[in-house]
Amino acid sequence: MTRGWGTPTRPIAVIAAGEQWPGTDTVRPALEDWLGAGALTAALIDRGLDTPSPEAQAAASTFRALPDVPALLRTSASGRELISGGFPDDVALAIDLDADSTVPVLVDGAFTDHSG
Repeated sequence: MTRGWGTPTRPIAVIAAGEQWPGTDTVRPALEDWLGAGALTAALIDRGLDTPSPEAQAAASTFRALPDVPALLRTSASGRELISGGFPDDVALAIDLDADSTVPVLVDGAFTDHSG
């Protein structure tokens, strides 16, 4: 990795957050978060990330193994909820791979853009 990213002193964290079941306090895994983490981790591995965690390796492998991630996300629980709730553009945005060049980096307690 260039510029010291992904090192013990400058670690990279990729977190698949999950989401709340509608109308409850129950949290469910979010497929779009898992696959997004997998896409990002796969790209980092392709660029030389030395020692991704087993969880990161599993997310990357899952992302790479699926033949049609956009179709899968559109038919996932949250994808169907968003589309039926009138937010199909949110789903389209979520499946747009490599759409943003911004790299948020935590500096002094705030995220800043370190694109390059």
